[in-house]
Amino acid sequence: MEEKSMKKSFSSLGFRFLIGTLVIYAVQMGVMAIVGAVKPEWLQDTTISLILAVLPLYLVGMPVLIAVVKRMPGEAPAKKSITPGQFVLALIMCFALMYCGNLVGTLITTVVGALKGSAVDNALMTYATGSNMIVTFLYMVICAPILEEYIFRKLIVDRTVRYGQGVAVVLSGLMFGLFHGNLNQFAYAFLLGMFLAFLYVKTGELKVTIGLHMCINFMGAVVSVLLLKAIHLEEYQEVIMNGADSQAVMDYMMKYLPGWIGYMIYVLFILAVLVTGIVLFIVYRKKLKLEPGQIAKGRRFKTVIGNPGMICYCIFWIAMIIIQMFPEIVTAITGNL
Repeated sequence: MEEKSMKKSFSSLGFRFLIGTLVIYAVQMGVMAIVGAVKPEWLQDTTISLILAVLPLYLVGMPVLIAVVKRMPGEAPAKKSITPGQFVLALIMCFALMYCGNLVGTLITTVVGALKGSAVDNALMTYATGSNMIVTFLYMVICAPILEEYIFRKLIVDRTVRYGQGVAVVLSGLMFGLFHGNLNQFAYAFLLGMFLAFLYVKTGELKVTIGLHMCINFMGAVVSVLLLKAIHLEEYQEVIMNGADSQAVMDYMMKYLPGWIGYMIYVLFILAVLVTGIVLFIVYRKKLKLEPGQIAKGRRFKTVIGNPGMICYCIFWIAMIIIQMFPEIVTAITGNL
């Protein structure tokens, strides 16, 4: 297949995802604007704000994105079942990638925050810790994994795997990471997205990646949040900020001892999973191979990313990430209008 034809296909995919993205933003902003004009107090409630952001996304935005992308021809990878043991190993490897990526993202945003003199806002954590847990569970553990895996694994991989398994895997991870729209999540979403795409390429089973995604989000958005609430993190931060002595800190920890015990067990679990996951990647590194595709080595970036559609998609999301990190820029610009 000629390079020009392949670039045209990737450009079409990029533009289709961009159209879906713009529809999502337009619907969400429209709903927020209407609610802000009619019931502004609702926007002060974290749970209601989350619902107002999620409903337009899942009822209008993502269905439009899916409909637009599905018009492109695609072919699913051959199906191959995996054992429960293989699923557990894959889950451990997913956790390792998530924690490594999260560490990288946290370090970068910490440095950015230090340079600009204020912390980079983490909207997802704000929603997760401030929203009703049932709403959080339904959104992050049930809805998000199903739709995100369908969109960023099935829709993308089915339409790009014929150009090479590696191309499909990297593109799936990149578009998935950018779609999160913030640097806090990009690093781990990119790594995790590539690994989930790898599993989908090798198994052809979307239910495998959905199951893994659900487990990951459950630990990150439910278990971790419940533990943070159990140790009353805000009170701990207040104790530290007030320059309390060691006795005051000890009194605080004894006050919430069960929560701290659970939290320490969770930290040990993270360390164990992180080390085990890294070991598994080393042990199975020779099996993590992908079949070469039609795009010549040295031409892949130019063919896959260096086209109008993908460039526009990437520019849009990079701009969103910059705005998320430096909201004061937007405030300054709008204030001068």
